[in-house]
Amino acid sequence: MPGAPGLGMLTGATRLAVWGDPIDHSLSPRLHAAAYHALGLDWEYGRRQVDAAGFDGALAGLDSAWRGLSLTMPLKRAAFEAAAVRDHRAELSGAVNTLLLDPDGPRGFNTDVGGMARDLRTHGFASVDVVRIVGAGATATSALLAVAELGATAVEVATRRANAADGLIALGARIGVHVGAVAMDASEHARVPLTIATLPGAAALPAAVADALAAGGGLLYDVVYGPWPTDLARAWERVGAPAVAGRGMLTEQALLQVRIFVHGDPTAPLDHEAAVLTAMREAVSGA
Repeated sequence: MPGAPGLGMLTGATRLAVWGDPIDHSLSPRLHAAAYHALGLDWEYGRRQVDAAGFDGALAGLDSAWRGLSLTMPLKRAAFEAAAVRDHRAELSGAVNTLLLDPDGPRGFNTDVGGMARDLRTHGFASVDVVRIVGAGATATSALLAVAELGATAVEVATRRANAADGLIALGARIGVHVGAVAMDASEHARVPLTIATLPGAAALPAAVADALAAGGGLLYDVVYGPWPTDLARAWERVGAPAVAGRGMLTEQALLQVRIFVHGDPTAPLDHEAAVLTAMREAVSGA
């Protein structure tokens, strides 16, 4: 399946990597290697442990062989600051997870938002009105933007701290979504068709808290793609409700990164994209 990069200014730039701290767990090398093999591109995609303090120096040390970077925690804010220009999703979220190393300056993108929206559609949410988000960190910001793109008008954020959702409430006001905060440990919650969990995979929740969230919580979309089930997923199992892990989101956001590295545009489909996506999914199945 022959392919060719669509960015003339980056002809000959074939090196890519994912940076973060920690980074050994990342599935990005598998996903990207599968994509470039399917596209017939002889590109190298590796991984490197880089912390926030070392990011600027590491970025400055890259030569013209480098085409782009995928960024994971804790580098998304540093990448945002480093980008000479940013896409709309990055501007809204304040986070960049993809840098295209244009000679005129790095171009920053957020593919987490689009990746989540794409994957939610595969689970039957072509549109959604009311959503609950559990947690209020950086991933919750991407979740809010993703469901806004799917038409959500009201989002409830379940948090441990009373003021933790303030940033999400302000962002909701900017994008026309009513965001309200509720205590994560409330004994009862309103019924919703979709719950998006953005807590770290190792986060421990008392069974009573998880069960209250599961009761009437609709589909659980847990962004964790590591050890499964999480405490929340176990609660959904107890009430017989569906729960899915975040591997689909990981794959879909990586596909958008591949579009960027090939075309410079996350909206420009790849040649034979369905086959590329299948190869990516197979590369991480069972991982």
